[in-house]
Amino acid sequence: MTRFLKDWGALVLIFGLLLLSRFFLPLPFATEILLFAMYTMACNYLLGWVGFISFGQPAYLAVGGYASAIYLFYFGTNPWVAILWGILAGIVVTALVGQFFVRLRSDYFALVNLAFCVIMYYFLENILKDVTQGDNGLFYIFRIGKTPILNLGNPKDLYIAVFGITLLVWIFYRYLDRSFFGACCKATKLNEDKLIFLGYSSFQIRWLSFIIANTTAALAGSLYAVYFGSMSPDFISYHRAADPVIVTILGGVGTLYGPLVGAFAYIGLKDLVSGFFTNWELVIGVILVAIMLRGEKGIYGSLAPWLEKRLFSKFQRANPAIKEGS
Repeated sequence: MTRFLKDWGALVLIFGLLLLSRFFLPLPFATEILLFAMYTMACNYLLGWVGFISFGQPAYLAVGGYASAIYLFYFGTNPWVAILWGILAGIVVTALVGQFFVRLRSDYFALVNLAFCVIMYYFLENILKDVTQGDNGLFYIFRIGKTPILNLGNPKDLYIAVFGITLLVWIFYRYLDRSFFGACCKATKLNEDKLIFLGYSSFQIRWLSFIIANTTAALAGSLYAVYFGSMSPDFISYHRAADPVIVTILGGVGTLYGPLVGAFAYIGLKDLVSGFFTNWELVIGVILVAIMLRGEKGIYGSLAPWLEKRLFSKFQRANPAIKEGS
């Protein structure tokens, strides 16, 4: 029983709190936390498991977002089909650019992704303005059709769908973390030479990791497109390229719950502090520096041992007959 609580207790606690927040917080706020958490999961996987610092996440968010937006603006009205188009576009684009990007490491990878983000922004705003409508953006909120079971045009149904998809994505990353492939991903970060010596291709592992992570960002972008009912270049501006990296560090690099906790803290602080003064980034920066000085564990990484000790000790005192191995 204790082992079950260690494996799934934090999952039930954190996702339970996110679900309860729906009843105490504004619905758009709760939805945005889930969407941003999913977006951050991609950056967290690259940074925590593979060792890639990516400042190009808005580009992959744009791939999914604009693929869904173009479908809804020009071709169809089914939001679920639009989301599938966003996922497919994410797979194709990340598979193509990933073949080149993952050959780079460290600062070079970070810079080339940032350059790709700037290029993508320029293409969407200028080169493809006949399709994307440039700065004016695509507006299709009234074209989103009703769907059975969950009508994504309804904010309450959309929240349920986003919550379910975020939970499934988290479970998928949890599976990867405990899989052989996840171990190989960590090996490319910690000891790539030994991995190659054992006969594994570090390039293929990094390439597949790149596709998985940034397709997740594309999925988040497609859900954002349905959520807002519009899409413009400002949404995926390269000026916000550091946001997912900041949230990853804020929550805890390489932790499964870090993106969820970081997204909640980041969006909550932004909404709270911006009500008092416009330079809310200053508060985030001070908190980030404090976290880095304490060992880069993030909010979740710092609180998890304390919470685990308190909760499990209380559980064991309440159930003395249950031992660790049960």
